[in-house]
Amino acid sequence: MDFKLFIEKELKKHFKLKEFPIEVPKDSKMGDFAFPCFVLAKEFKKNPVEIAKELAGKIKQGKYISEVKAIGPYLNFFVNKQLLSENTLRKINKEQEKYGEQKLEAQKIVIEYPAPNTNKPLHLGHVRNMVLGYSISKLLRAIGNKVHEVDLVNDRGVHICKSMLAYKKWGKNEKPKIKTDHFVGKYYVKFAQEAKKNPQLETEAQDMLNAWEKGDKETLQLWKKMRNWALKGFDETFKTFDIKNEQVYFESEIYTKGKELVLKAHKAKKLSEKDGAIVAELEQYKIPDKILLRSDGTALYMTQDIYLAQKKIEDFKADFSIYVVGNEQNLHFRQLFKILELLGNKWAKKCYHLSYGMVNLPEGKMKSREGTVVDADDLVKEIVELAKKEIKARHKLKKIELERRAFQIGMGALRFYLLKSDPVKDITYNPKESISFEGETGPYVQYAHARCCSILEKYGKKVSANVSFDLLIEEAEQKVITLLENFSSVIEDSAKHHKPSILAHYLIELTQSFNEMYHNCQVISDGKELTKARILIVDCVRQVLENGLLLLGIEAPRQM
Repeated sequence: MDFKLFIEKELKKHFKLKEFPIEVPKDSKMGDFAFPCFVLAKEFKKNPVEIAKELAGKIKQGKYISEVKAIGPYLNFFVNKQLLSENTLRKINKEQEKYGEQKLEAQKIVIEYPAPNTNKPLHLGHVRNMVLGYSISKLLRAIGNKVHEVDLVNDRGVHICKSMLAYKKWGKNEKPKIKTDHFVGKYYVKFAQEAKKNPQLETEAQDMLNAWEKGDKETLQLWKKMRNWALKGFDETFKTFDIKNEQVYFESEIYTKGKELVLKAHKAKKLSEKDGAIVAELEQYKIPDKILLRSDGTALYMTQDIYLAQKKIEDFKADFSIYVVGNEQNLHFRQLFKILELLGNKWAKKCYHLSYGMVNLPEGKMKSREGTVVDADDLVKEIVELAKKEIKARHKLKKIELERRAFQIGMGALRFYLLKSDPVKDITYNPKESISFEGETGPYVQYAHARCCSILEKYGKKVSANVSFDLLIEEAEQKVITLLENFSSVIEDSAKHHKPSILAHYLIELTQSFNEMYHNCQVISDGKELTKARILIVDCVRQVLENGLLLLGIEAPRQM
């Protein structure tokens, strides 16, 4: 029995709501579950405190619910503790790594990330993009969806030509002696430095783009060489972050298709013409108008995005299309989705921009042109080195084992730090803070998992679900069990709201509650039956921590 579902069922007898925001109170004295009556205030035109009092008298107690109490504007539910313990722990013990998975939806979803440019290596901003896209894909699968992860490589445009032009002028046919995408990025920075002294370089870059679009042989050869260097470097970074895109689209291969769609829509009078340019008139929708083809016939990002939006829907017969892109592109996607709608695409309303905030450093904002960006690869090296120092302070390990643990902990720290904040918020990434074994960090959660493994190893016997559940009466035990029962709901909330941060904070809370139980309740005690029951809790905590971390793309080490 899912206790939250049972409570929802009881509430549905009295009113209709699309969603029931049932919560787990921080203080167990306030109940095991709570329903905030604020959501009913508008419908009933009453104070939520009064609504809670009325509902408390209407909902019957029984096998599952031992007490219903109105506390302020909340309707609080106290459940049958023994039944909660038995149902939850048996379910986790049976389902193991499948615990938390649900068949709530069955949509085909395409999710696009990280969409890099082939003029520079992936940086810290891309890292937030990658960990978000990766985790959200896993969460959406966990509630029953078929998810297709795709990438768009922006491999054409004047910004690409800037690194090409710098290499042509100052590269002297040099071959990469460093990671190949870093090598390309070096020339993008070089262009910016030289353009400050010689603004004419901007015109030369535009001329190079025109030559590329006209198929100039020399320009195309240079483009292919530098593009391949960039892509090779990206692949190495993707491997580090376990990114495996099912399909990769290249802007260079699709931008002309967008032109065709725009010209066809213009001919059908769905788009306007102003000063020789083809324009989508959007001001009546309180969105700025958008040029789709310049007067000289050249395309913009928006042009190819119109085609790609359609192609992704067609390629995967998708029910929903998600774009993981930073919030500096909010206007772009408002325009894109409205244009798709105006062109007669009924599926346009199923396109969603998962906007996320910028990642800054304690020193301030990053700027690619000035070379102040923290590259993803350098960031990984730094965080892994910090993890090594933490491990060396605790253990003396062989080099291979040290490297393995340092990577697990370092990458866990990095991913967790970037995922624990609401995606819409700008964040400042602090590597030293992220690697701490205390506080709201990845290593803190990983350490709890390792502690569970250590306790189970010390116990040395097979964990059984045939225990005396009536022995689990301590408040600290019950708090952990209630949180374990809530795991499926947390996954659902995280997936439906596209917020891995919800899951991250749940894992922190579960870790804190487990640590409290560990300190207050001796797990391996003199009582054989009590030991078996508490060992079952430990194993279930281990399993849920592992399942939750994996949904965030984080390994759950057995040893730290």
